[in-house]
Amino acid sequence: MAVIIGPGCISCGICVGECPSEALELGGSGVVVDAAKCTECGDCVDACPSNILSLPEGAGKKAEAKVETPVSADADAAPAVSVAKPKTEKKSAPVAGGDVWSGVWVVIEYNRGEIAPVSWELLGEGRKLANDIGCELAGVLVGHDVEKVIPEAFAYGAEKVYVVDDPVLKDYRSQPYAHAITDLIRQYQPEIILMGATAMGRDVFPVIATTMQTGLTADCTVLGIDPTSKHLLQTRPAFGGNIMATILCKTRRPQMATVRPRVMAMPERVEGRTGEIIREELGLAEEEVLTKVVDFIKGDAKSIFLDKAEVLVAVGLGLGSKKNLALAEELADVLGATIAGTRGAVEAGWITHDRQVGQTGITVRPKLYISIGISGAIQHLVGMETSDFIIAVNNDPDASIFRVANYGIVGDLNEVVPALTAEFKKRLQHGVAK
Repeated sequence: MAVIIGPGCISCGICVGECPSEALELGGSGVVVDAAKCTECGDCVDACPSNILSLPEGAGKKAEAKVETPVSADADAAPAVSVAKPKTEKKSAPVAGGDVWSGVWVVIEYNRGEIAPVSWELLGEGRKLANDIGCELAGVLVGHDVEKVIPEAFAYGAEKVYVVDDPVLKDYRSQPYAHAITDLIRQYQPEIILMGATAMGRDVFPVIATTMQTGLTADCTVLGIDPTSKHLLQTRPAFGGNIMATILCKTRRPQMATVRPRVMAMPERVEGRTGEIIREELGLAEEEVLTKVVDFIKGDAKSIFLDKAEVLVAVGLGLGSKKNLALAEELADVLGATIAGTRGAVEAGWITHDRQVGQTGITVRPKLYISIGISGAIQHLVGMETSDFIIAVNNDPDASIFRVANYGIVGDLNEVVPALTAEFKKRLQHGVAK
């Protein structure tokens, strides 16, 4: 016998991926089952979003397995007792510490004396997740000369900090960083591990996930815990930002996600908090690392990552043409700002994709956001509406951008932007920033 496939298959393929015996295949008219391979385990039934799969009566893990308790020959005669076999969740291969995965970890990004603020944002979010699961929250600190960061991790909510401090980790390279974090995971087995969707996070987390043979959801904007299964709900934009997809990693551990900077609120910093510090060795010599850092060139405001920029000047299709980009660039130069823009500006070839703000780009939260010729589509607003202060320039008084702006200027950008540039230049030259 084998799993029963009812009508209404939407060909999503989820059951195919869940089947441990590879008995299911996605055919032209839906899912088909190889009866010879099917073990009737029921994993596909649990995973099916359309509820069209079922098991033959009495089959699968949904039926309670009866285990007879052996009776000693010397014991008084007694009836055998039937005990229901507990249901266990499949996990990856047991490692040191036993097959128990528990705890929420946040990798604290520390490189060249700088901490990525998203690390503290994630400790705040990790606290909520840990409370929902009923487990501890820990920080992971990998680098060199990291002692001064440890008290900060406790101040932002970590109960425990795992530390790997080694000269090999002075400069970020994926191989030693992945080695250090993977060793910690194997030894201490966290249930959930988070990191910012920064250049470092996007580089090292796929290596770790591949090594651990677990899933990874990138660029999340919302995290939560399923109240029934306690799985991590990892939500991110999909299909060009047209939908928000919530992804679960049901059978592998740890559950891993990178989270966009500036989408989570910064938690309150509490001075004087303390916790447990666990130190581990890297176990990797410099000569074993395949890559070497030849030089490090620090970027200026024009090339800084958007999520770290404190002042942004953003442009949209209302700019009119690429030649008008010079107006925005001159304003950015005066303010020491970074140029950004909408998806439309990217597709028009005016700016590169790494400068895109919005649902399919980068979420930002600068101190000052100046938008020029941006109408305010919802996909763009969700990426910048939490900026501390927003100034919008648009010739359409009904533009949606004005609903989130602190100050809105209705007028021709060819007149307004040069006037703003001249005024900022004059005031900044005299040390006035009002």
